[in-house]
Amino acid sequence: MKPDDPRQLRLPLPMTSVSDPADFAEYEAQWARVRDSLRTEFGDAAFYSWLKPLALASVADGRVTIQVPTRFMRDWVVSHYADRIRVLWSWENPAVRRVDIAVAGVKPAAAEAPAQPAPRPAEVVDLPPVPMAAPAPMTSRSAVAVAPARAAAPRAATAAAPAIVIADGDAEAEAGSRAAERIDQWSAGLDPRFTFDNFVCGKPNELAHAAALRVAESETVQFNPLFLYGGVGLGKTHLMHAIAWHIRGRNPRRKVVYMSAEKFMYEFIRALRYKDTMAFKEQFRSVDVLMIDDVQFISGKDSTQEEFFHTFNALVDQNRQIVVSGDRSPSDLDGMEERLRSRLGWGMVADIHPTTYELRLGILQQKADQLGAAVPVKVLEFLAHKIASNVRELEGALNRVVAHATLVGRAITLETTQEVLQDLLRANERRLTIEDIQKRVAEHFNIRTSDMHSARRSRAIARPRQVAMYLAKQLTQSSLPEIGRKFGGRDHTTVMHAVKKVEELAAQDAGFSDDIELLRRMLES
Repeated sequence: MKPDDPRQLRLPLPMTSVSDPADFAEYEAQWARVRDSLRTEFGDAAFYSWLKPLALASVADGRVTIQVPTRFMRDWVVSHYADRIRVLWSWENPAVRRVDIAVAGVKPAAAEAPAQPAPRPAEVVDLPPVPMAAPAPMTSRSAVAVAPARAAAPRAATAAAPAIVIADGDAEAEAGSRAAERIDQWSAGLDPRFTFDNFVCGKPNELAHAAALRVAESETVQFNPLFLYGGVGLGKTHLMHAIAWHIRGRNPRRKVVYMSAEKFMYEFIRALRYKDTMAFKEQFRSVDVLMIDDVQFISGKDSTQEEFFHTFNALVDQNRQIVVSGDRSPSDLDGMEERLRSRLGWGMVADIHPTTYELRLGILQQKADQLGAAVPVKVLEFLAHKIASNVRELEGALNRVVAHATLVGRAITLETTQEVLQDLLRANERRLTIEDIQKRVAEHFNIRTSDMHSARRSRAIARPRQVAMYLAKQLTQSSLPEIGRKFGGRDHTTVMHAVKKVEELAAQDAGFSDDIELLRRMLES
């Protein structure tokens, strides 16, 4: 291991108040190494936009304070980089137990809890003990989604509405305290930005939104479980957080647990390791609402599935609400036990479809309003057209554009937007081609790809060709003449006729409509 490797264990400095300039200089050196590691991991663009402006402000009592110039930058750093900062610094100096991300010149909020969840002026990331091994690479989605969101969640709001406090009255006080602390940490994983008020509802997600709202507003179990599924970045996690916030707002005494399936597995393994499985079972089976995100993660993990199966049954028997999300419907979850797939499909299964242009534009308009940024309509329309993959990527693109304008001081225009997002736009253009669509449609209808360019007009060939033209119009940025040229040099009016014909058939024939939707999903995945 190289001497400058951030994972190398270093002797901790005493973490009382650091008044000696030499000691503070050592912490500044540690912070410099952390920043170097962040630059290597995230690249120069992210580093100069978000990480370079961070500055070490103070060190005292195991607590490090890092200052950022604006609230907007603080929120972004907390959401995207706080978890990695804490891991890297814990390896630089294990005595660091907490990291504060604070806005320069803003004092922390008072201890009094606000009436509604709202971000604090200084967000806090707690550092749990880190095992003496190299930190895992940031490939797990839950590592990104749970820890930063926990940092962003308002602890004051948690204090005002202690929705998740579970303790066994017959257990020892210390064990009960540890259990309550773990459950409270799971509760803190809720992101205050993800509420029903901030969710833009449209035709692709209206069923999932209505079902989630019904679960959140009802004191009794309407359908169990509620299973939300859809592609990456379409709003599953947003709806689950919104359900939890709504329940806590209506009845703070209800016990709600939200966590990723990966976190559930980690807690189960932890209970096995410390021979604490009974406490684990009691914690999960005494909640009022259990919410498990990305359940596909436990596919193929038999022991975790077994425990989740029994937990599921116990909660259903007690008439407790369960909400689960996944990237596929329960019947399509490979590596999942049949009995568990069957139970996940018991209640309400709500699909979140890919976003339409209108929905993407609405999401961008709401996001721009939240950021307080004057973004020209032409820029929003450009982004809605160009980035159709998922909402997370769409919002990230707008954040980059607004941040660039704020930091550099340039007006937001189409030209600057294309300049800032050139890498993202290139990736989206590469993501799907007309040739990809032709190949996938030909495979689906069991014809040759060359038939897409032929002059044959039999229905067995013409109908799949029309479907491919329709999907090319919907899923690519190609013009009608460009699409026509890809299909054997056909005229743009032929493409227009194909699009109209497919729309009419989809409206009349549910089976044909399902075929189109299936092809769209396969092409967008």
